[in-house]
Amino acid sequence: MSAENSLVHQSNIHPDGWGVAYYMAGAPHIIKSDISAFKDSLFSKVSGIVSSQTVIAHIRKATEGEVNILNTHPFQFGRWVFAHNGHVRNFNINRPKLLKLIDGELSRFILGTTDSEILFFIILSFIKRTNSLESEVSYSVIKDSVSEAIQEICKIIGPFCASDVCGEEAKSENFLSFLITDGKMMLAHQGGKPLYYSTYKKRCPERDTCKSFATACESMANEDEGVMHFLISSEPLQGHNVWNLIPPTHIIGVDKNLKLKIK
Repeated sequence: MSAENSLVHQSNIHPDGWGVAYYMAGAPHIIKSDISAFKDSLFSKVSGIVSSQTVIAHIRKATEGEVNILNTHPFQFGRWVFAHNGHVRNFNINRPKLLKLIDGELSRFILGTTDSEILFFIILSFIKRTNSLESEVSYSVIKDSVSEAIQEICKIIGPFCASDVCGEEAKSENFLSFLITDGKMMLAHQGGKPLYYSTYKKRCPERDTCKSFATACESMANEDEGVMHFLISSEPLQGHNVWNLIPPTHIIGVDKNLKLKIK
C-alpha cells in the first residue's frame, strides 16, 4: 500500500501516464494508460490485484514524445522490460545517430517517439551481439552490455549528469537512470536521477509467521550474497524496508538466484 500511495502522489507531478509490468509463467504482462494515475480508476484496480515475483511500475513525466499509450513506460520486447527516468539532451538532433546503434532486426519494433524507447533498443542490441534475446542471459553479460551501450550512447549525446549540481531541469542535461529485467534478473543504472535500493527490513512484521523468513530478511547483504527481496525506487518508500542511495554511475542488481550484485 505504501508503494501504491507513493506512485499516486508522484502522479501529481508526473501526470503523463503510468504503466505496470509483471511476470506470469515467465512472460511479461504490461498494463498502461496515458491518463494520470491519480485520475485513473484502472490504476487502483491494477495495483490492488497485481502479485508477481517481478514487477516494474512507472509514472511518466513527458520530456520527449507526445503523451500517448505508445510513449508510456515500461517498454517491452519479448521477455525484456525497461523503464527510464531521465532525458537525452538534444534528442531530435542526436536521434539519427542513436538509431545507428540499434540492430537492424530490432529497429522495426520501435513504435513510439521517446528517447527512452531508443535507449532500450540500443541496450537490447548490445546484448544481442553475443547472446540470443530469446535465451537465458547471465547477469554479467547484461551488465557488460549495459556498460558498453552507455559508453557508445555518451559518445553521441555527451556525458550524463552524475552530480548534484546538475539541477532538476531535465531538458538541460542527460539523465540515464533506468531499470531492465528479463523477469529473472533485474539491473538498475544510476545515471543522474536518484535511485534507491532495498534488500532487507529493520524488522519484518511477519517474522514470526512467515515460512520463508531468514536472517537475510533483516540484515544487509554483501556482494554475491543471497537476498530475500530486491526493490528499486526513485525515492524511499514508507514501511519497514531499509533504503540505500545508489551512487551515480553505479550499476546494481540481482541475478536469477537473487544474489546481490553491487560492483
